[in-house]
Amino acid sequence: MNNCAAPAAGAQASYARGRVSVLLVASTGGHLKQLHRLRDRLPAVGSDPLWVTFDSPQSRSLLGGERVVWARYVGSRDPVNVLRNAVLGARVLRAGDHEMIVSTGSAIVLSFMPLGRAMGIDCHFIESAARGEGPSMTGRIISRCPGVKLYSQYPTWATERWRYGGSVMDGFRPAGSRPTQGIRRVVVLLGTMEHGFRRLAESLVRVLPASAEVLWQTGSTDVSGLGIQGRPSVPGHEVDRAVAEADVVVVHAGVGAALTTLEAGKVPLLVPRRAGYSEHTDDHQLQIAEDLSRRGLAVSRDASELTADDLEHAAGLRAEQVAEVPDFKLY
Repeated sequence: MNNCAAPAAGAQASYARGRVSVLLVASTGGHLKQLHRLRDRLPAVGSDPLWVTFDSPQSRSLLGGERVVWARYVGSRDPVNVLRNAVLGARVLRAGDHEMIVSTGSAIVLSFMPLGRAMGIDCHFIESAARGEGPSMTGRIISRCPGVKLYSQYPTWATERWRYGGSVMDGFRPAGSRPTQGIRRVVVLLGTMEHGFRRLAESLVRVLPASAEVLWQTGSTDVSGLGIQGRPSVPGHEVDRAVAEADVVVVHAGVGAALTTLEAGKVPLLVPRRAGYSEHTDDHQLQIAEDLSRRGLAVSRDASELTADDLEHAAGLRAEQVAEVPDFKLY
């Protein structure tokens, strides 16, 4: 499915009807997954928000039955599509009586919140759980917009301006371990971003049991010559089913992939992308892996260090969702 498409006619009709009090804005991937999970911890959002995100198998699956406006895909350092989406933002904001905009990023928020603040709309930017040491570039840019309320998911770098409201990871806890019956089914999630992660694919080819059934979601990773039957993108419902049935789930250390694994009661084997290998723009995935490992919710390894024992170790661990999670505190 093409993420870069302009908003569909049906989506335009959805925001042209009646009053909409809350707008939920997020890029696909981990940003959308976080906002979707945090929604129930944000009482002010209500039961009928309007979502703005990119058109992808993940968003189609995750937001089925919701009101959604499809925006143009915005990549890393992509000012052209930020400006194009600002035109959409103006149409959406002027069509409804919006009282609040909430976003977990990333750059798509730049097309909505500055105009929203100019219109007097209450704006809340929740920095991604991927940022354990300080705000992202998007966070730093949006923090210059007067009146936007800012939130960190880590108390360690919260300030008077960046309030700590809680973490999306507060909804999970370790649930002990159990003996494994071997590695028969594996899910590998390399993400859908424009950066490849061949180092991980090459390591897994070496350590995965030859008899294992593997679902490879490869994104833009070049897997030629590795004997891998990869799929660039897999619908969310299919990923959920495969993760639930897998003995072990190996993922790049993105928040969305980690959340999907934890929701299934599994502990992911997280392998952070490294900027030094051109696998990402920075090393923030190390921060995700460190936080989840500290919580007992992940096994973290560098791609060059991955072993068969790591697969067995992660396969034996379990996680569970916390029944009552405090509201994420907006101010």
